Amino acid sequence: MSKQDYYETLGVNRDADAGELKKTYRKLAMKYHPDRNSGNADAEKRFKELSEAYEVLKDDQKRAAYDRFGHAAFENGGAGAAGGGFGGGGGGFGGFGDIFEEMFGGGGGRAQDNRQGNDLRFNMEISLEDSFRGKKAEIRVPTSVLCDPCHGSGAAEGKKPITCTTCQGAGRVRAQQGFFTVERTCATCSGQGQVIKDPCRNCGGAGRVHKEKNLSVTIPPGVEDGTRIRLSNEGEAGLRGGPAGDLYIFISIAAHRLFQRDGANIHCRVPLTMTTASLGGSIEVPTVDGKRAKLTIPEGTTTGHQFRLKEKGMTVLRSRARGDMFVQVFVETPQKLTTKQKELMREFDSAGKDSKIHNPESAGFFTKVKDFWDDLTD
Repeated sequence: MSKQDYYETLGVNRDADAGELKKTYRKLAMKYHPDRNSGNADAEKRFKELSEAYEVLKDDQKRAAYDRFGHAAFENGGAGAAGGGFGGGGGGFGGFGDIFEEMFGGGGGRAQDNRQGNDLRFNMEISLEDSFRGKKAEIRVPTSVLCDPCHGSGAAEGKKPITCTTCQGAGRVRAQQGFFTVERTCATCSGQGQVIKDPCRNCGGAGRVHKEKNLSVTIPPGVEDGTRIRLSNEGEAGLRGGPAGDLYIFISIAAHRLFQRDGANIHCRVPLTMTTASLGGSIEVPTVDGKRAKLTIPEGTTTGHQFRLKEKGMTVLRSRARGDMFVQVFVETPQKLTTKQKELMREFDSAGKDSKIHNPESAGFFTKVKDFWDDLTD
């Protein structure tokens, strides 16, 4: 009986690209996979045919040979022989590892030690000053630690865990499903490979107990909001002597009463008196390192003007560099004037002969307003 054309098997055109082949195969393979069609011989046969067709067509060299010679290319050791339709070798499925891993989580890799302790998260809020300088902090973390009486074994004093008779210490058992061999965690020992007949009274056989742990943490200068610091093996102790997890410290920066941070830069909003803004002068502004910086204000400075102080910003993480500080000024309007001050203000206002020179923005605005009204009356 002649074999069905591989393109017809997969239901694709002969000019189908690699992406279309993979997408089509995945869809059909999931539909006819033996695990989803237990005891269905027709589905198993269909799955084998799909796998054989895809193994050839996914390989450019094999596909070229098939397009030229058909099935004869892989018979009697012909060019590009497919080795029985499953990629040859002793692996059973050859080039299908990527597909099976995506669909069924297989891949044959070594499973993570299921005795390993959980990773832990600790949220720490620090000040902007601490972020600038760095600091050392002591923290208390509720966690699980190694049981002292049994030294983490989980067995009573003088006793030892024994090898699991179900999995013979492997921690996994195998079962045959169709032409697949499925490997699962051993239910008897929960994947430990050992069972405890006489558990430790202190930890109940877990090999660990709940306890608060004191740790010293070094916060490096320049950390930003959301920075994550990892402390290896400072998470939960492993089950029955298994490896410990890690502790992850997530940093948040508290809001500051004077500064706003933007990466390595610092922003500060500073008020100016009307006279300083008009006549010019100098002011002192604070910097994040606790020092002072002198700022020269030119005559006629307006609200919103921004000054840049180079290298007066935050420390850059793992660097000697510093960001910049940006000072944005706003002109403060005088309030609760005395009678004398009001008289001086009126005198000042009446002395202004040319508003375009003294108040260019307001003069320009109201000129535009007048033109707008004139256009409406025309």
